[in-house]
Amino acid sequence: MNLPTEIVEMLGQTLAKVVPVTIALALLFSLLSHFWACNPGKPWWRKRELVTDICYWFMVPLFARVFRIGLLVLGAALLFGIHDADELIAFYDNGHGPMSRMPLWLQAILFLVAADFMMYWLHRMFHGGGFWNYHAIHHSSEDVDWISAARFHPVNLLLGTIGVDVALLVAGISPGVMLWLGPFNIFHSAFVHANLNWTLGPFKYVVATPVFHRWHHTCREEGGDTNFAGTFPLWDLLFGTFRMPKCALPENYGVDDQVSFPREIIGQLAYPFRKWGRSGPAGQR
Repeated sequence: MNLPTEIVEMLGQTLAKVVPVTIALALLFSLLSHFWACNPGKPWWRKRELVTDICYWFMVPLFARVFRIGLLVLGAALLFGIHDADELIAFYDNGHGPMSRMPLWLQAILFLVAADFMMYWLHRMFHGGGFWNYHAIHHSSEDVDWISAARFHPVNLLLGTIGVDVALLVAGISPGVMLWLGPFNIFHSAFVHANLNWTLGPFKYVVATPVFHRWHHTCREEGGDTNFAGTFPLWDLLFGTFRMPKCALPENYGVDDQVSFPREIIGQLAYPFRKWGRSGPAGQR
């Protein structure tokens, strides 16, 4: 089978998984936001730049799958001298080294906690200097909702989620943990971006909630430089970046140069490179 055929087949497999998940999430959050909207108004299917978000929603899983596999192959070749396809499959099948000998449930917990800790610091990195130009794509949505969760520039993905996943799998954790964590990560990412006024009471200190993350999408003065954790607010509590004002809900989202910011996906993918060429890093709203 040649490369173009493999890519088409991979695209078909990815779409076959994404479509039913998308329908389920759309129905679930449409129902929930009808009763518990954080920002009442237009439903998600009438939001601005919906087509752009749909493009990201279907593009990102394919991009992540291709580059995750490619980087795992590269890592095995460079670090362990493994080049044969069968040896690669055997090498990664059940993990390797001390961590692979732990129960799979324990590996999954270790992966989830370690990945979230690494992503916390990478997320803070993306809010500064030239890295912001790439992360601004994610913050450019003025109508934050569950489908906004996938709006990420490929560079942001490579240095963030994909890079962290590859690092932990190369370190020896079994890819089998992704069967457990994959569905959780997809649901939770959509959940924290959903238009819901949920704080989960005292559990707001345990797990990231929609209100917790929506504060992160506000302007810098309101809370845009807080709540960096993806799953566990513990990191924000430990490092002084936690923000959950009492009796208040976030309202406005986006970036400083919202008027001139590209609204279509092609313009957004090119934005960081054009921005550097003109005036350097952009600010956050």
